[in-house]
Amino acid sequence: MIQASYKRYILNFKRPGGTSRGVLHTKETFFIILKNKEQVGVGECGVFRGLSADDMPDYEEKLQWACDNINNGLGVLLTELMAYPSIQFGIEQAFLSLKGSDSFELFPSNFTQSKANIPINGLIWMGDKAFMKKQIKEKLATGFTTIKLKIGAIDFKTELNLLKSIRDEFSTAEIELRVDANGAFSPENALEKLKKLAKYQLHSIEQPIKAGQWEEMSNLCNKTPLAIALDEELIGVFEKEKKQELLAQIKPQFIILKPSFVGGINGSNEWIDIAEQRKIGWWITSALESNIGLNAIAQYTYQLGVSIPQGLGTGGLFTNNIDSPLEVNNGYLQYNTSLKWDISKII
Repeated sequence: MIQASYKRYILNFKRPGGTSRGVLHTKETFFIILKNKEQVGVGECGVFRGLSADDMPDYEEKLQWACDNINNGLGVLLTELMAYPSIQFGIEQAFLSLKGSDSFELFPSNFTQSKANIPINGLIWMGDKAFMKKQIKEKLATGFTTIKLKIGAIDFKTELNLLKSIRDEFSTAEIELRVDANGAFSPENALEKLKKLAKYQLHSIEQPIKAGQWEEMSNLCNKTPLAIALDEELIGVFEKEKKQELLAQIKPQFIILKPSFVGGINGSNEWIDIAEQRKIGWWITSALESNIGLNAIAQYTYQLGVSIPQGLGTGGLFTNNIDSPLEVNNGYLQYNTSLKWDISKII
């Protein structure tokens, strides 16, 4: 008989994180803890307030319901919790954690044995030009060859100048540039802005206009001079038929999967299957989870056989993260088996 409980935990940023939705100082998350005799399983329910589809008043009630009904089995729980993707993912993690000989080796692989690593992009947070330029220099100095910039919060001309300054110094062979607009452009001016951005030979732009405008996004994906990746567009789309309909209509070049937002492992697998049938590319991104969630996402991602840089390097943002073997080194995420987990903060 499995016993289940949950714990709320507030992650504190080392320095405020600037996004198009404001500046983040803290990030709320929840841990599900399963116990079966001597075995312990841990999973993270990484709800993102103001963005997750499951940011609802009854979120903790649903967490408690999941704990109360944990012995009904994973299949029943995932079906009942379809509208709560971060809880689905936390439960998937906790069950995998519980059944393994090592609570943190959810997908045994060369990655978890320190024999392989995962290429990742370096994330540049929004801020003034000087702050963003400083971050770029830091990322380049630490070995990143793919950089992702959040854009849309400061003057567009300033952002273009930033991109120009990078391209003046580094070719596409040296640095791959991705940008994330978080829906900051309007349908009326988006194509014009994409044409200006394309001059700097970008890999892709995430979510140029706000989600929910399928016709406008479809037009953009059809006419765009640079690849468009859907991100927020996938939030709240849970039924398989709706996923198929969305990708059939919009026809993006890429989709970006945040397991905490799209229903964890099962939800991500479904999106990947549909995308690959339509020759749509994809990559996986964390969403400010602690190292518990990041560990699950990284191990899941590695066993998918990815080759392009993923968005997984958020573990070092917090002052009170869970100590883990995860390390970012030279533009790669690695699992250093000489380092140990310490979950005393949550158990």
